[in-house]
Amino acid sequence: MLTVVVPCYNEEAALPFFLPEMQKEMDRLLEEEELSCELLFVNDGSRDGTLELLRSYAKADSRIRYLSFSRNFGKEAALFAGFEHARGSCVVVMDADLQHPPAMLQEMYQALKEGYDIAAARRVSRKGEPPIRSFFARMFYKLINKISKAEFVDGASDFRMLSRQAVDALLRMGEYNRFSKGIFGWVGFRTKWIPYENVERVAGETTWSFWKLLLYSLEGIIAFSTAPLSIASFLGILFCLAAFIGMVVIAIKTLIWGDPVAGFPTLACLLLLIGGSIQLSLGVIGQYLAKTYLETKRRPIYILEETSDVHERKTDR
Repeated sequence: MLTVVVPCYNEEAALPFFLPEMQKEMDRLLEEEELSCELLFVNDGSRDGTLELLRSYAKADSRIRYLSFSRNFGKEAALFAGFEHARGSCVVVMDADLQHPPAMLQEMYQALKEGYDIAAARRVSRKGEPPIRSFFARMFYKLINKISKAEFVDGASDFRMLSRQAVDALLRMGEYNRFSKGIFGWVGFRTKWIPYENVERVAGETTWSFWKLLLYSLEGIIAFSTAPLSIASFLGILFCLAAFIGMVVIAIKTLIWGDPVAGFPTLACLLLLIGGSIQLSLGVIGQYLAKTYLETKRRPIYILEETSDVHERKTDR
């Protein structure tokens, strides 16, 4: 059985378009591949009518299940919850806005039948995306691949199908601060990359602003690289060396040529530069300490408020 995990946050406008497309694809997979499917929606604290739609879908179609969080925990938590509750021998993750084409599921399943553990979709174009966002996305992938040991593929999306072995490996990584793109690469396994063209949202608006994406990229750098800490240490060594050279130069000029020490503006600029670099280094260290602090709390990654499975058990009783 294939479990399709669909994180949802305020997707009331997109779900009526998504569900019919997915049901057609599920019927096709059952007919052509003899692969039964279930849809597992994860409502990530939506504030619109998403939950009401999921309730009605679950009642109308036995192949549909849903989980609903007590509040918005973020897409990373939704993915983890979906993996934990997936019943299938293989699991696929996709968005509800039809930017991940359901027609690719059969090709992904063929890859798993060929022996791959992961079949992942990779965007070959960023058509329709703001140019500045595309530029920073490319720069992020170049940077993270240089400073991290995990594999980050430019254009890789969360849209991928995983074998049960790969899903179990992901579930063993129970960290609170999650960055799935890095986790997918870190666990390894044979991966087949399937190219596809960028598709516009079928309805609704994305909640991923440029600022949120920037913060998310910083999460990835902190989660999968200690290079910022090394840079902070390097800055300290560099400024100590510069200060030593400066003292030698001033001593020589004073003793040999009797040149008085002058240049207050230069001194002020140097103090600001050094003070700024110290604050930057402390900020980098603080980010790592904050992540460590959150991990030591051992808080749950998500909290369920309602599931279709609970309703079924209550009805049976």
